[in-house]
Amino acid sequence: MSHILIVDDEPDILELLSMTIERLGFHGHTACSIADAQHQLSQQSFDLCLTDMRLPDGSGLDLVTHIQNQYEATPVIVITAYGSVDVAIEAMKLGAFDFLAKPIELEKLKSVIKTALNLTPLPSTQINTDELPNIIGQSNVITTLKNQIKKVARSHAPVFIHGESGSGKELVARAIHQLGPRSEFPFIAVNCGAIPSELMESEFFGHKKGAFTGATQSKEGFFQAANGGTLFLDEVADLPLSMQVKLLRAIQESVIRPVGSETEEKVDVRILSASHKNLQQEVAQQNFREDLFYRLDVINLQVPSLRERADDIPLLCEHIIQRLISALDQPVTALSQDALNALQNYHFPGNIRELENILQRAITLSDGNTIEVSDLALKPQAKRGKSSSSIPTLQAGQSLEAYLEDIERNILKETLEQCRWNKTAAAEQLGMSFRSMRYRLKKLDIE
Repeated sequence: MSHILIVDDEPDILELLSMTIERLGFHGHTACSIADAQHQLSQQSFDLCLTDMRLPDGSGLDLVTHIQNQYEATPVIVITAYGSVDVAIEAMKLGAFDFLAKPIELEKLKSVIKTALNLTPLPSTQINTDELPNIIGQSNVITTLKNQIKKVARSHAPVFIHGESGSGKELVARAIHQLGPRSEFPFIAVNCGAIPSELMESEFFGHKKGAFTGATQSKEGFFQAANGGTLFLDEVADLPLSMQVKLLRAIQESVIRPVGSETEEKVDVRILSASHKNLQQEVAQQNFREDLFYRLDVINLQVPSLRERADDIPLLCEHIIQRLISALDQPVTALSQDALNALQNYHFPGNIRELENILQRAITLSDGNTIEVSDLALKPQAKRGKSSSSIPTLQAGQSLEAYLEDIERNILKETLEQCRWNKTAAAEQLGMSFRSMRYRLKKLDIE
């Protein structure tokens, strides 16, 4: 039977919570102060701690910090007064698993306790490759990231993942999901920049049959599909402001209303989000709602660029080559030392995604079983971090607008060729939304 420590200085609430937890099949222990809780924690192990924020000898935040420092394997759920979102967010930044607002809903209490108790035993400080098989590397920056992933996986707090396009933000999100208590439930990844604005509400919240022209049957949205699990919002900065308002409410209230429905539905999802853009800058420029920013950016993870972890390139190449030769049914292929050196000195504006494209092309075009420097077809300009596109010369009588369009056309074509005409990947590599990419391709007559 799981042992749960309940900390509150109001006897009636303490008794009510204790009785509720006993009815749920757990053994409740009560404490009326931080000192009392610390004493009990030192006497026995607890599977979970449930604490009020206002205690006679300090704040619940102090207890969260104490448990994180001394009993890291014990998840903490904090109870806050209605509307005290800022305090709850601060608690989660300190390591609390989740929070409950007063008055406490019984079903919500059951759900949060069940999820918290479903946490796997805390891994050792030293990460091994079996724990995070898709996060390849041993450099200092990637080891730090792995330890951060391990820690945030044990929380329900929203995580914002920032990094350049192609750096592996979705892999980080999947690792957080896989190491967390929701791993047996769905992981739904959404590219927010690839959804037409007129379909967004239906895609996120679902719709009922007959809700609009063409809605021949009811359809669940991303929130319903991810219920119980994790919803990963990639390129969240590309959401239009009108959709940001609706997303904020869904996150705050844990309810959604399908298009065409008169009733709301409860949903239970963990929100992870990512962008290559600086969200604080987007807020300052009024492109992103400040209240949504604070909801998403409770915990912030920075994914290093490939330039910052060049020592990992040999391991990454080995992993990618093995996967590619298996998928392409190619003979065993290896990198020559010169080719490996060239890759380690390359700038990689497209990060790991670009490395995969380079190796796939090299394996396909290589004559032998060894990839040489010439097979990589690296562009010298990219090593200095500049655009690899050739700049056309301004022709006599050519307008400045036409000249700039020629430059943009060259950049778009070259990026599309690097990404094997995958428009979504090309848009990410160039730091633009998918909608913006489609508009530019149409404007410049590129197909």
